[in-house]
Amino acid sequence: MAEIVFEAEPHPNTRAAILDGLIAYNAAQTENRFGAPRTIALALKDPETGASVGGLTARVSYSRMFVELLFIPEHLRGKGFGEKLMAEAEKVAKDLGCSGIWLDTFSFQAPGFYKKLGYAEFGALTDYPPGFTRHFLHKTLS
Repeated sequence: MAEIVFEAEPHPNTRAAILDGLIAYNAAQTENRFGAPRTIALALKDPETGASVGGLTARVSYSRMFVELLFIPEHLRGKGFGEKLMAEAEKVAKDLGCSGIWLDTFSFQAPGFYKKLGYAEFGALTDYPPGFTRHFLHKTLS
């Protein structure tokens, strides 16, 4: 038997039980053909201090890369760093054997930017957050 217990902030052991169980189940279903999921980062570093000031994180699993987070600080925007980060992510994805990249972005963020880079929208969630749209995009890598 089990009981449902609300945790306003997930306990690390709770998250580990869920994640480890799901990874094991998925590996069994896919005969572990794709290896374990992994997370990568492309960091934007301040050349003087070496501190990370932005960049991109992505998860790689099942022959796809999912761009989880991308942030460029205001003082670096409009200087090509977004395109450079995405180009490097595509290179890393290809090197890791991925056949595509997918991501999501809000309408107040950058859907047009990703479409300009060749990403095609495959879904949208309207009024999330209220008054905006969450866009889901994918690009097949050659």
